[in-house]
Amino acid sequence: MKLWSIFLLFISISSCQRRPTALPINLAAEQESLLDADRSFSDLSVKKGMKNAFIEYIDSNGVLLRPKKMPIVGANAIDYLIQLNDTSYKLNWEPQHAFVAKSGDLGYTYGLYAVHPNARDTVIYGTYVSIWKKQKDGSWKFVLDTGNEGAEE
Repeated sequence: MKLWSIFLLFISISSCQRRPTALPINLAAEQESLLDADRSFSDLSVKKGMKNAFIEYIDSNGVLLRPKKMPIVGANAIDYLIQLNDTSYKLNWEPQHAFVAKSGDLGYTYGLYAVHPNARDTVIYGTYVSIWKKQKDGSWKFVLDTGNEGAEE
């Protein structure tokens, strides 16, 4: 009987011990990773066009908020991007800040964008915000993107 009591005590104590949890998130490293993803997104826009960059970086359930349009979601957002003609301008941006949730799987960036029309010697500036979701492979894809014209750098 004494052996049985010791066994039950051992089981009780071991079941009360904390189970190992996921490793703590290094938020500074995650924020830098998100900033790098946003900068790479912009670089791809300059090199291969806005349309290709957005198609590459949008989450399958991503949302585009565009002026005078209802939110464009998921497959409709991808269809919208595919139909864009982006040959008359270059679009680039620079993130100013990133924030990542304590969970490490969701974050946002914001900053300034610049549209460079091919036919004019001018630049149109604006601000943007993108909300990002970390993918299973560790990469970041945006789940919401929007911008406003009219910022002065």
